[in-house]
Amino acid sequence: MTIKIHAGYEISYDCPQPTPMILTMSVHPSLRSNLLTPDRMRITPFVPATEYLDRYGNICHVIRAPAGRLTMAADFLALDSGKPDEVAPGATQRPLETLPVDTLVYLLGSRYCETDRLSEFAWSTFGRIPQGWKLVQTICDFVHNHIEFGYAHADATMTAFDAFTAKRGVCRDFAHLAVTLCRCMNIPARYCTGYLGDIGIPPDPAPMDFSAWFEAYIGDRWYTFDARHNTPRIGRILIARGRDATDVAIVTSFGFHTLAGFKVISAEVREPVEVARSA
Repeated sequence: MTIKIHAGYEISYDCPQPTPMILTMSVHPSLRSNLLTPDRMRITPFVPATEYLDRYGNICHVIRAPAGRLTMAADFLALDSGKPDEVAPGATQRPLETLPVDTLVYLLGSRYCETDRLSEFAWSTFGRIPQGWKLVQTICDFVHNHIEFGYAHADATMTAFDAFTAKRGVCRDFAHLAVTLCRCMNIPARYCTGYLGDIGIPPDPAPMDFSAWFEAYIGDRWYTFDARHNTPRIGRILIARGRDATDVAIVTSFGFHTLAGFKVISAEVREPVEVARSA
């Protein structure tokens, strides 16, 4: 049974001077057919934006933010299957040399995923676990129990090894550590960001944020895993995928700026919703 989701954001920055930015906030092209209303970015004050697809297939916009307050917003409706993330215990792990070549980049270390620093731990801890789905789930179980979640632990410079050592973090740190451990065990893993509302679960009173999870390539396809929640969830709306958070940052700024406002919504529609539309 399909459901409707109302999602969007309103994010503001203060820039002391004109500042170039790359924005990655649009729904991933693979989900565009699910949109019931357009996911159009509104920028106030208006500035021209150049749209392009990056090397990972994500939709990005390049702008030059003027000095002062800049606000980006979007508001849309989307269809969802209403089903939780797929669980496939029978999915097996392929030998590295038989993997599709486009998955191999997701075996390598990256800015936030230091495979070289965690490889010895990974093999000593997970080396005897049956390969495939069981191995990825065991890694998720470990990360879920190893890291203490808390918004106060957010740190944009924290890497997978840092989170492993500190034993605390936010959803991106759970994803980075799980991605790193999977790569150490020869499982391609890629970082994902997007919307994840409280659908099918009790509502969380904390302000909503974008969420991070990951995908692992086992069998012959990518499967969704979430070490932070560690349970299948309903209503994920993917924005971007990449090697780690570097590739999917919602804003990459080439100059100083400060966050002035941040609001994200993602909720199941149970009654008519007024959706803002671009002119």
